Amino acid sequence: MATSTKSSVKKNSKKINLGITGMTCATCALTNEEELANLPGVKKASVNFNLEKAHIEYDPSRVGLKDFVKKIEDIGYGVVTKKVTIPIGNMSCASCVQTIEEVLNELDGVKSANVNLATEKATVEFIPAIITLDEVKKAITDIGYQVLELPEDAMVDAEKEARMKEIRTQKRLVILGAILSGLIMGIAMLVPVEVFGEEFFRNLLFFTLATPGQAILGWQYYIRAFKRILHLKTNMDTLIAMGTSAAYGFSVVTTFWLGGAVYFDSAIMILTLITLGKYLEAQAKGRTSEAIRKLLDLQAKTAIVIRDGKEIEIPVEDVEVGDIVIVKPGDKIPVDGIVQEGRSSVDESMLTGESLPVEKNVGDEVIGATLNKLGMLKFEAMKVGKDTALAQIIKIVEEAQGTKAPIQRLADSVAGYFVPAVILIAFVTFILQFFFGLSQFIGLPIGGVGIFSFAMLAMVAVLVIACPCSLGLATPTAIMVGTGKGAENGILIKGGESLERAHKLNAVIFDKTGTLTKGEPALTDIVPIDGYDKVKLLQYAASIEKGSEHPLGEAIVKGAEKENIQFIASKDFEAIPGHGVKAKVNDDTVLLGNEKLMLDNAINIDLIKDEVERLQSEGKTAMITAINGTIAGILAVADTLKEYSKEAVEKLKKMDIEVTMLTGDNERTANAIAKQLGISRVFAEVLPEDKANMVKTLQNEGKIVSMVGDGINDAPALVQADIGIAIGSGTDVAIESSDITLIGDDLRYVVAAIAVSKKTMSTIRRNLFWAFFYNIVGIPIAALGLLSPMIAAAAMAASSVSVVSSSLWLKRFQPMRVI
Repeated sequence: MATSTKSSVKKNSKKINLGITGMTCATCALTNEEELANLPGVKKASVNFNLEKAHIEYDPSRVGLKDFVKKIEDIGYGVVTKKVTIPIGNMSCASCVQTIEEVLNELDGVKSANVNLATEKATVEFIPAIITLDEVKKAITDIGYQVLELPEDAMVDAEKEARMKEIRTQKRLVILGAILSGLIMGIAMLVPVEVFGEEFFRNLLFFTLATPGQAILGWQYYIRAFKRILHLKTNMDTLIAMGTSAAYGFSVVTTFWLGGAVYFDSAIMILTLITLGKYLEAQAKGRTSEAIRKLLDLQAKTAIVIRDGKEIEIPVEDVEVGDIVIVKPGDKIPVDGIVQEGRSSVDESMLTGESLPVEKNVGDEVIGATLNKLGMLKFEAMKVGKDTALAQIIKIVEEAQGTKAPIQRLADSVAGYFVPAVILIAFVTFILQFFFGLSQFIGLPIGGVGIFSFAMLAMVAVLVIACPCSLGLATPTAIMVGTGKGAENGILIKGGESLERAHKLNAVIFDKTGTLTKGEPALTDIVPIDGYDKVKLLQYAASIEKGSEHPLGEAIVKGAEKENIQFIASKDFEAIPGHGVKAKVNDDTVLLGNEKLMLDNAINIDLIKDEVERLQSEGKTAMITAINGTIAGILAVADTLKEYSKEAVEKLKKMDIEVTMLTGDNERTANAIAKQLGISRVFAEVLPEDKANMVKTLQNEGKIVSMVGDGINDAPALVQADIGIAIGSGTDVAIESSDITLIGDDLRYVVAAIAVSKKTMSTIRRNLFWAFFYNIVGIPIAALGLLSPMIAAAAMAASSVSVVSSSLWLKRFQPMRVI
């Protein structure tokens, strides 16, 4: 059951995401996670191996960024940083250098800053997850110096740059390994020993070719394994280092002292195949995080603002709250704001997933990164930088992708014991094969090699076929793709736990007002009586309500405007509280109100009583119109259903999910709305403070409950629910109390969100099955001596790539097809 602290963040808490370099498997992630979590002041630490990020929640009064960076580096890993050279103007002496360096080095997120007076440039190394280049520049300008134009590549994404560097490095190593192993294997298979005179000279050539490969290809694994051992930790690098060292070391001893068969080809080929796997894995992992890059690419680069009466084009990061921004047809809207002048249609599909353009008029909200289609708009900037809807969405998605689903705990638990267990199995394999002839005992041939060689090769095969990577990648890769797929369609899933829990839902509670309905009354029925038509009835009613601030009166006026009704000037207007209004139109006395108003004016309503009761039974407010003492007709106003509410309810019921409606309205109105939607269970006359108790009622019945509301007065119920789904609108997307936020207000996206969860969880289960199956089957086969180390290495590399590829297949899923 959900708790009241499910989504809350205490005031003394802070969250950051740090990119980590040097992780090669799930045990690396666990090592970082454990070390960070043990720091005093850290409340929660979660390290995502696939995303290569640490998500840390901490008390800033007790621990900070420098502590995290030091701890990560102390255990042999690195933190993703960006180095940028910033040209600076107005520097005149050495004290300027000292001032700028001091200010920059004090910034949270800056690792180092060095200023050169001769070149008038500052070289700053900073952590982009903590501080932006714009904030660095602002710190310089705030103390009176000028930031000159930066090089075009100054804004290169640091994490993308680091990943591309990793891909290029692994590619070069694969090419080198392929050349060296190809030469060794080619000579071994095609050149007779007689050509060399003695076996020693052939083995010496193999040694000469293999040693540089062993050093260059193996260096990354050896150095990381050594650093882990210093901290009494093991990981996949430990297995690789041990396996290849065994094959290489045995071959060196054989070449120079013992004589006989050597396995330089196995050692170099193992490193080549594993590095090939790392290269392919790095490429595939990069594709799982495309959602964030796509969101970043949505942002406009520049904006046209009016300053000092002139239109000027400035970088989007320089737009300030209160600026008047001009957006021409075909341009992206740079920041969030309110339209001050103009009319247009705006394509918001890139954020909301809704394909139809949205009409924008004076007073309407516009969202940064959306596309202005037709007319020109002038709007006042209301939210800029980190406060824009796009920035909030990116933050939510990044945090979601950095968290873990409960199902991952199983994989993490196994991974924690995996490498030590494999090392033990490898040694046991060697002992059983060497001393007891295990392979021969069960009737397997040893292929003509000596007992020692066969035992050694079986041990190496066990070490290199074991793959903690596939276990570590199974869950986070799927979560990244799943949350990214949701974000592409306007569904913000705020963490792995929410993503997992949503697929179990079997009950959904909808708040009525503002969720199932539009939240504002609208004209629904015009019922004229003998001698009057709809046009005249609506014309008279709207004319006396023109300028009214009463919601029912506004609904009638809007209804008339929609029908292009001509208003007539009214006079002698009189509001009768609790009853209605009275005025004159064309010298006709018009009354508009309830039955009491008619009775007080001695007007017989028997003729329309049945019709009034029918409209009221449908949850509508019936307003009677009388002209010159005679009933002219009835106008009905109601809070109307949103366009797709009924369809969403039907689709949820088809998924065997019980749908309940919750409202503060009276039972008659509530039941009328529920009947239209096909909802059989209704909680009516519920006070806002009691909504959470209604959620508890269903939870006490053993149901997994989602509450769908607007995220404001529904907050307690959203927190109490197993999954709180907030309906966002416009720029209001950072709703802390919810687990899932829908940027638009189309309730069919509730169905789509559940579908994303179900599809992602099925992908995770499939990934975990194959990861466990691979290791459970592969290790025993290798231990029996049925796999050569080279085949084992190829299988190990293939397992990680296959798991990531399985998650990438999720990108083909189209959640909108379910709606």
